[in-house]
Amino acid sequence: MSAVQTAGGDTPARSYGSKARPGAVRWRVRSVAGWLGAAPLLAFAAVVFGLVLGTMVYGALTTPESEPGGARLTGANMSASLHGPYLTSLIGSVKLSAVSALIATVAGLPIAHAVVTSRFRALREAVLAGSGVLANFGGVPLAFAFVATLGNAGVLTSRFHLLGHGWSLYGFWGLTLVYLYFLIPLMVLTLTPALEGLRRQWQEAARNNGANTFRYWTHIALPILMPSLLGGFVLLFGSAFSAYATAAAMVGSSVPLVTMQIADALSGNVLVGQGNVALALGVDMVLVAGLVVAVQVPLQRRSAKWLA
Repeated sequence: MSAVQTAGGDTPARSYGSKARPGAVRWRVRSVAGWLGAAPLLAFAAVVFGLVLGTMVYGALTTPESEPGGARLTGANMSASLHGPYLTSLIGSVKLSAVSALIATVAGLPIAHAVVTSRFRALREAVLAGSGVLANFGGVPLAFAFVATLGNAGVLTSRFHLLGHGWSLYGFWGLTLVYLYFLIPLMVLTLTPALEGLRRQWQEAARNNGANTFRYWTHIALPILMPSLLGGFVLLFGSAFSAYATAAAMVGSSVPLVTMQIADALSGNVLVGQGNVALALGVDMVLVAGLVVAVQVPLQRRSAKWLA
């Protein structure tokens, strides 16, 4: 072990040589402990998601075992999922999800801002609690509530004679309205922490420099909030894209959606033996969801960096 001379030249300083420094040892121990703590979650994800995804991909790339010759590799299922009514349903789901997510994003921003700036704490807590409930309210109960209210024989439809004005709940815009019922509260919950991160000093500094409210929002607040807004839009898109029960109970097959096509293919309502095509449609949805997550993650990191 070598010694390092001090500035005086006569007193040797301690040298660790090949020994690891205590800080590095502690970092390694914490790293290993962190991985061990996450091991149950990783194992659960591998079984629940990895096994399901692997089975889905395998079925999408093979022929049914009931056919002569058994299961064999083929690209016919993936090709069929991107043609004809299957492609129409995929485009319809993307269109519905994008439109409803965009409207919910635009509508959720002022509502979330009103919640954050409210002086009544009880009202604020009530709105946030209600948003948490409504964001998870969907399926058959939500469809029934809208049918009883705005359906062909609904209360408001009969009261205001909406059918005479061309209103229909069982179409694209009717389904969009229903989706907004749970997408807007979800957007409020998503944007509230980002709006709370806006410092009041920024607005005061803008006013001291002659900027009005419009300039403050267009030049300071919105650029800072843009990653959160885009991340919220992506989150809402994914939530609407994967929704099934509400659309199935309300519109059925009148609006082309990929989730409806998967259900019909698995149950054999249209054609028998299309289960592998349904798995291919599921793979298409996973790919779209993967793109959504790939966009959302860097946006969340950038938003956290600005608002930290």
